[in-house]
Amino acid sequence: MRIDYRVEHPVRLQACFEVDGFTVLLGQSGEGKTTLLRAIAGLLPAQGEPFGGLPPQHRAVGYLPQGYALFPHLRAWENVAFALPRGAQRRALAMELLARVRLADVAEHYPAALSGGQQQRVALARALARKPQLLLLDEPSSALDAATRDEVMAELISEVHEFGLPVLAVSHDPHLAAQADSVAVMSGRRIVQQGAPAEVLLRPGSVDVARLLGHRNLFSGRIAGHDPAAGVSLLQWEAAAGAVLRMPQQPELAVGRVVQWMIAPTAVRLPALKPEHHRSDNPVAGRVESRLNLGTYFQIALRCGSERLWLDAHSNLVRHHGLETGSEITVDLRSDGLLCWP
Repeated sequence: MRIDYRVEHPVRLQACFEVDGFTVLLGQSGEGKTTLLRAIAGLLPAQGEPFGGLPPQHRAVGYLPQGYALFPHLRAWENVAFALPRGAQRRALAMELLARVRLADVAEHYPAALSGGQQQRVALARALARKPQLLLLDEPSSALDAATRDEVMAELISEVHEFGLPVLAVSHDPHLAAQADSVAVMSGRRIVQQGAPAEVLLRPGSVDVARLLGHRNLFSGRIAGHDPAAGVSLLQWEAAAGAVLRMPQQPELAVGRVVQWMIAPTAVRLPALKPEHHRSDNPVAGRVESRLNLGTYFQIALRCGSERLWLDAHSNLVRHHGLETGSEITVDLRSDGLLCWP
């Protein structure tokens, strides 16, 4: 489903993108994400498609606002039934919808007695009662604690896939974006990138998009030259003792030009157990500032000159090199892992 909307008030924004399966619209607070959802639902004046010109009650939209907006004085089935036409079958239809989201056993419970994930699924059942063609979710992971967020959202995404509904979820959470079928990124109140999560996360289109996606290894550098025969461009990382890094050739970047660049923590490598079997692309020396043991791997922060470089390293390698806070180590930045923008 194609979304194409222009809003003038309360903020001015323009958004044109595709909703494909479970689509996350990612953007910082203040970009107008909630405003866009309310415009699509017909709750704010706007121009666009789909549903343009229709009053809210005639739009085939299911809307889950942030916090779910359940009525605290109504039981779960009554909250769902509130969206259904009055009639003898109202309770039976509400129970059927609760069963579809696996909550028939809590139908008599009030919202206060439900977990955050259960409240979310009651709100989903209420939204489905409208028989929508598009489901809108406003910050669906914001009310969930970190321990249950991924599990609850995975279950929600599985459920909406079963219903076969296109879903537009707005969020500032890159973890949710990683679980989506498609990600659209909003910056400057317009869409600046869209694609599959793996594509967008690995190759953000700008440093602003990279920050939104939670990337931390973002630095400045200067183009030091090009080597067409080797198919590489040379990037001088002045803040790290002037280290010169090889990256895939970008001939459009003039020599001497200041650029922004990034590298994923997984593309920063410790020396191999058998160095003779490993070719070093971009050796950079650093000192361990901190390390976080995550079981099978460590998250390590290195001080390289005046910059902090993050890397993910397998526990076996960390133990092999005896890395502790204060240890000196030379790591390798994979040339194909460097991404650069003017």
